[in-house]
Amino acid sequence: MFPLTSSFDFSVAAFLAAAFALGLAFGFVLERAGFGSGRKLTAVFYGYDMAVVKVMFTAIVTAMAALWLASAAGLLDMAEVYVVPTNYAAQIVGGLLLGAGFVVGGYCPGTSVVACASGRYDAMAFLAGIVAGLAAYAQFVPGIEAWVRDNAQGEVTLPSLTGIATGWYVLAFVAALALAARGMAWAERRFAGLRPR
Repeated sequence: MFPLTSSFDFSVAAFLAAAFALGLAFGFVLERAGFGSGRKLTAVFYGYDMAVVKVMFTAIVTAMAALWLASAAGLLDMAEVYVVPTNYAAQIVGGLLLGAGFVVGGYCPGTSVVACASGRYDAMAFLAGIVAGLAAYAQFVPGIEAWVRDNAQGEVTLPSLTGIATGWYVLAFVAALALAARGMAWAERRFAGLRPR
């Protein structure tokens, strides 16, 4: 059963090599799609280019559907898939900070690395800020990590909260993706005049 770790005994070196190869491939695809450009990324907030949201939402829904289908077919034991423990306060604050950094800096952590590989100085400054923030967090606020861990509520999922089967959520998200695609196409037409010349 997937994940592979339940079927194969990989060495640490093999895991690191696989992570490196997958990271290079992912970064290459992001860069070729234009996601190493701060202008393209922040265009989402102006509404005239929704490519980033389209790609990310499609990837999330595709992964969700694939996981559900693999589980339903008996190919995947979902109990083996790690889910980050839920801490509502910490995840809301973290999401707001990440979003603010995205709007101000023009990158998320992953796309800043992609842009650095493309030689963009603004991304290098952004990534230096991320590293400085991580170092400050690790050095000066160790109590936050303990608070996050101690107040986590375990693996909270929509099916566990509502009692509604996972398949219905997959169907709902597929429908939401279809509706969102239409809405994003409308937004791109509506705000096309804001696109820089």
